[in-house]
Amino acid sequence: MSGHNKWSTIKHKKAKEDSKRGAIFTKLIKELTIAAKEGGGNPEANPRLRMAIEKAKEANMPKQNIEKAIKKGTGELPGVSYEDVVYEGYGPGGVAMIIETTTDNRQRTTASVRHLLNKYGGSLGENGCVSWMFDYVGYMSFDKSSTDEEALFEAALEAGAKDVNESEDGTLFEVTTEVKDFVGVKETLEKQGFKPIDAELTKIPQNTVKLEGDKAVSMLKLMDALEEDDDVSNVYANFDIPDEIIEKFE
Repeated sequence: MSGHNKWSTIKHKKAKEDSKRGAIFTKLIKELTIAAKEGGGNPEANPRLRMAIEKAKEANMPKQNIEKAIKKGTGELPGVSYEDVVYEGYGPGGVAMIIETTTDNRQRTTASVRHLLNKYGGSLGENGCVSWMFDYVGYMSFDKSSTDEEALFEAALEAGAKDVNESEDGTLFEVTTEVKDFVGVKETLEKQGFKPIDAELTKIPQNTVKLEGDKAVSMLKLMDALEEDDDVSNVYANFDIPDEIIEKFE
């Protein structure tokens, strides 16, 4: 089971606290702004922006906030200039990690990422040191209890998906696609009534590192700390941790 999917399961189980809404909005605004900056303000012609708008709506972000962030990205309104910066490194036990950030201050973000990695037994590496261990794919998950497996499998493969699998904990059906096919497959499935719980372009590890004991706990704490950093947009890691440790952590 991939670290990506393992962590996704943890996040789905963790309740979204109202106190964290401000932090969630901050990340979404950054993504909306940079997506509009790089691909234009028309979501029909900009898949990254379209996905960012969908996530903002799912988080109940007010429409005016979404429009304002997009206009800042296109230059129609003055605003902070953001850039995407990707870091690679290692977590506890040699876990390979890719940390994607959106920042207005690269020096601050680099210092923060390095500090968190060092604090929890990891280290920052050179660009390219671990990216080759991950496959870049389209990913969607569907609630197993309300989804017809045979119908989803047939519809997904007919739409151009690579594969359909059941999640490790047995609660989800997971659909993967080539990056270029992601938007088309997602829209086709939605038109047929299959509404994904999660839909994103993501990096899935080719193999995993099994962690136990203190290293497992440190890895979970590191992932949590990175997710709470306002500049961090995505974290990918090739760890696998026993469910009993995850349950105690939650």
